Amino acid sequence: MINRYGKLASWVYHIDKPIGRSFGDQEYYRQRLEQCRRGPILEPAVGNGRLLVPLIEAGFSVEGFDASAEMLEYCQDECRKRKLTVSLTQQTFETFAYDKHFAAIIMPAGSFQLIANTLSAGAVLKRFYDHLLPDGSLIVDLDPIGSFLGPSGSVRSWTTDDGDLLTLTDHRVETNYVAQTTLSHLRYEHWQGGNLTTTELDLFKLRWWGVNEFVLALNAAGFVDVVVSGNYQHGQAPQKDDDIISFEARRPTGR
Repeated sequence: MINRYGKLASWVYHIDKPIGRSFGDQEYYRQRLEQCRRGPILEPAVGNGRLLVPLIEAGFSVEGFDASAEMLEYCQDECRKRKLTVSLTQQTFETFAYDKHFAAIIMPAGSFQLIANTLSAGAVLKRFYDHLLPDGSLIVDLDPIGSFLGPSGSVRSWTTDDGDLLTLTDHRVETNYVAQTTLSHLRYEHWQGGNLTTTELDLFKLRWWGVNEFVLALNAAGFVDVVVSGNYQHGQAPQKDDDIISFEARRPTGR
């Protein structure tokens, strides 16, 4: 399966991106969501709750879904530790459904790029639109194109609390310039006492977007008043060396 975030992948993610770790996005989202306290907030691809948990602790009403049961287990556990009440469900981008509407939908850290098919991405944007209240906001982060085309073959490692070693080897096997996608083989390994105990191979596919291309996709889904920002500086036009590009758009009132 592609982009599945299995057991080892979720474990590595939780160690590398623990609850509360910010890349500048926590502060940015808290500031941008202040206007959304009138209603609930949805985080698709909520993962381990890195952003969701601090937002709930700050008084926001946030719920989320994820396709990975393993990632949701980490999120549930972190909420239980803090005695936080939260609604989490296992759903996919393409089929998620709620019987209510949200004041905001947020997708930090480039999660939208996991939707590698253009038609599917457009349908998901329309699904977001349909789940927003009138005047509700969608905030999406995308990585710049340059981050997709850097060197391949990196190896990273982490030491667990028990002293075990987790490693990740990232090998890009395909770059499709027509579909604007990259496909990587992510090999996760769990070592105990110098012995390899578990290994996991995940196929990881991402799609990159041009700035104007994504603005057009938002408009096609019905969104208006699109603001594009670089490096979490709201309203500051993205520059070529920015690490992240944020898009904020609104569902019009009365539609």
